[in-house]
Amino acid sequence: MKMAGIVLTAISVTSAISYYTGREDSVKGLTEYETVMLLKQGDEFSKEKFVQMLKDLNIKQPHIVMAQSMIETGHWKSSIFLENNNLFGMKEAKQRITTAGGTQSNHAFYKHWRESVYDYAFYQSSYLRDVHSESEYYQYLGASYAEDPNYINAIKQMIEREGLKKLFE
Repeated sequence: MKMAGIVLTAISVTSAISYYTGREDSVKGLTEYETVMLLKQGDEFSKEKFVQMLKDLNIKQPHIVMAQSMIETGHWKSSIFLENNNLFGMKEAKQRITTAGGTQSNHAFYKHWRESVYDYAFYQSSYLRDVHSESEYYQYLGASYAEDPNYINAIKQMIEREGLKKLFE
C-alpha cells in the first residue's frame, strides 16, 4: 500500500513539474495554485521543511536519508547544494524518471531543493522497492550507493550525533 502511495505521489509530482517547467510532455490542467503548492517555489530550505517533506512523501528510512544529505552536502553548505539545489550529491539519472534539469559540476541540478527530494523518492521507488528494513537499507547503500568504505559508519554516527531518529518518530 505504501509503495502505491509513493508511485501515485511520484506521478503527480512529475506531472506538476513537467507542467511547471514547460516540457513538451507536460500534463495540462493544473491550476497555478496546485503547481505552486506542489513545488513550493520561493520557500527557503530548512531542516524542519526537509523533515516534513520526507514524512509527507513517506520516504523509507528517513533518518538514514537525512544523514546521507547532511554528509553529502556538509550540513547543507556545499556548492553542490547551494548552486545545484542537490541535497544528496546525486548524479543525473539516465535509467529512471528524474526531476533533474541536467548536469552541472558533474552532479544533477534542480530548480528548487524540493525537486531534489522528489528525485530521491523516484530513486527509492526505482531501486529500493524490495528493501524493507534498516539493515537492508544499509546493505544496499554499502553495495550500490557509496564508494567510501566508511560511508555506512559515517551515516550511523551522524544519526546518533544529531538524534535523527527522534525527528521521525
